[in-house]
Amino acid sequence: MNQPQRFALVLAAGTLVVFLGAQDQDPVDLENHSECNFFSGDREKYSREARDRYWRGNLTEEVTKLRLVPAGTRTKQLQDQVSDSPIDIAVFGELQKRGIAPAEKTNDFEFARRVTLDLTGRVPSYDALIQFTSGQSPNKRAELVDRLLNSPEYVDKWTMYFGDLYRNTQNSDVTPRFNAGRNAFYRWIKASLEANKPYNVMATELIASKSRNSFEDGTANFLIGSDTNGGPNQDDYDQMAADVNAAFLGMGHVNCVLCHNGRGHLEELSLWGRNAKRSDAWGTASFFSRTSFAAIRPDPQTNPNLRYYALNDVGRTDYGLNTTTGNRPARQPIDGLGATAPPRYMFTGQRPNNGENYRDALARFVTNDFQFARATVNYMWAALMGRGLVEPLDQFDPARLDPDNPPSGTWALQPSHPALLNTLADQFRANNYDLKWLMRTIVNSETYQLSSRYAGEWNPTYESTFARKLVRRLMAEEIHDAMSTTSNILPTYNILEPSGPLYTNRDTRPVRFAMQLPETGNQPDGNGAARDFLNSFTRGNRLDDDRKSDGSAIQALSLMNDAFVMTRIRSSNTGGQQSLLNRFINMADTQLVNQLYLTVLSRYPSQAEADIAIATLRGTSGTTRTQRGENLLWSLYNKVDFIYNY
Repeated sequence: MNQPQRFALVLAAGTLVVFLGAQDQDPVDLENHSECNFFSGDREKYSREARDRYWRGNLTEEVTKLRLVPAGTRTKQLQDQVSDSPIDIAVFGELQKRGIAPAEKTNDFEFARRVTLDLTGRVPSYDALIQFTSGQSPNKRAELVDRLLNSPEYVDKWTMYFGDLYRNTQNSDVTPRFNAGRNAFYRWIKASLEANKPYNVMATELIASKSRNSFEDGTANFLIGSDTNGGPNQDDYDQMAADVNAAFLGMGHVNCVLCHNGRGHLEELSLWGRNAKRSDAWGTASFFSRTSFAAIRPDPQTNPNLRYYALNDVGRTDYGLNTTTGNRPARQPIDGLGATAPPRYMFTGQRPNNGENYRDALARFVTNDFQFARATVNYMWAALMGRGLVEPLDQFDPARLDPDNPPSGTWALQPSHPALLNTLADQFRANNYDLKWLMRTIVNSETYQLSSRYAGEWNPTYESTFARKLVRRLMAEEIHDAMSTTSNILPTYNILEPSGPLYTNRDTRPVRFAMQLPETGNQPDGNGAARDFLNSFTRGNRLDDDRKSDGSAIQALSLMNDAFVMTRIRSSNTGGQQSLLNRFINMADTQLVNQLYLTVLSRYPSQAEADIAIATLRGTSGTTRTQRGENLLWSLYNKVDFIYNY
């Protein structure tokens, strides 16, 4: 079958992959924010919250309309929802108050695919899917969640997630980590997740790292990413403070306040920000005023450009107010400050104890701050639910978070469910900052398990109520790995690792899955075809290009024509590397169609889809059964079900 015929097959099957472009966001007028614009780049950090286009709900509507599988029967009406989960109490209580009916509960096939992708970045195997859906245990969903959380694939998925959050790359904005530093950071994240290290401990190890070798102890590489170019040391301290606030407190506006007072700049964005003072932000930056990187060349003769870094905290004064050059406006004494700004945590006024290491003190203040728990809950909620309880994720407004003390005037509470956010944050702290506990709590809720279909009329303003499950386009790595595992044609990539005490040689570590890559950038094959396929799905570079779920014609063409896809529809090999089609091509028609649908899309076909698929397999003269099977498999990879998690 030629390409136009394949295209017709997808249309006939009912769903051609639809790519919706990025939704309009009205950015803040940055005419008076030149320095903020410099540091935010095109990350849309300062988009106007009031102009939210509710695009996730619209995307969900479009995708569910294109999925022609019958919706099934509503399993629970709103008044019948019974759950002691704080999530369900809050969400269904708000729905009932507003008179909004929730979606039906999703079926077992959809739940298995959804939660497996969300927790592990993989699609469920055929055997795992059949075992789960045929199981009779009343607790089988919770049992599946536990199995997934204890799998190595869980570690791979969330190592990728936190690699994005911490912006782990070989080349940071200014100071290169090199392959060895990037890999050390990757290994630290992975080992921390494997051990289920409490998240406050992870944050402390990064903020207060004592690493003497960034190639061996990966914790140094977080702050290395904050190194700036062309300015005084204070520029570095500012960026470290900004990065810590964004990653661990969800407070991206601190980056603005490090340049100027909030008044005159943040009034329309943040009730807290309009009164925030630059002098207070300097106090937070001052916790880094004794931090420096010592560059050490392991072997200057054989590899003069290679160097690792040791973190030092000695021999410097507090944050100096004496600069007139650099990336930010001049720093001069204001608000009663003298020649320096001493370390002072800007949200509570806390100072280090006498003789206490400054970064140790900051790590203690940050991780004991209730906002640390709130921000972490919000990051995890957004990753699993499609949007945060607070949006955008790093634009928390501390003055609009307390439901017992709401803001006055035209300002509203910022979270969609403020009491729920605080309750989950409290429980997260009580459970020792356990990320698995937090994820388990979210995905075991009835709210997470609602269908993405919606029986009634969907109002875009419902999006923030979580009345239905919001769909998301799969990450680039998830698409790559889903094709690899469902076809049983796995690639092998070699990732550079350090070798030997001088780090002058390299050996290789084979990688079979994109979710195991240590970064995005040029991974996994330099400037090769695999990199281009992954990049077409907007995975970003962790520096000046964030990961996105936008769509494009390039993505559609990649799914239709890319060599990575075409290789995976082939019937090839034998033994352990035997392809999916080679193994099953001689099954009876109905059995083969079911096998392909369950393996690739995690569901049985509808009757209309089965009729078209069987007719395709029987085909006409001039093509072999193998060729017709390849065409059918190609069409499944191009259905909307495949690249969306619903």
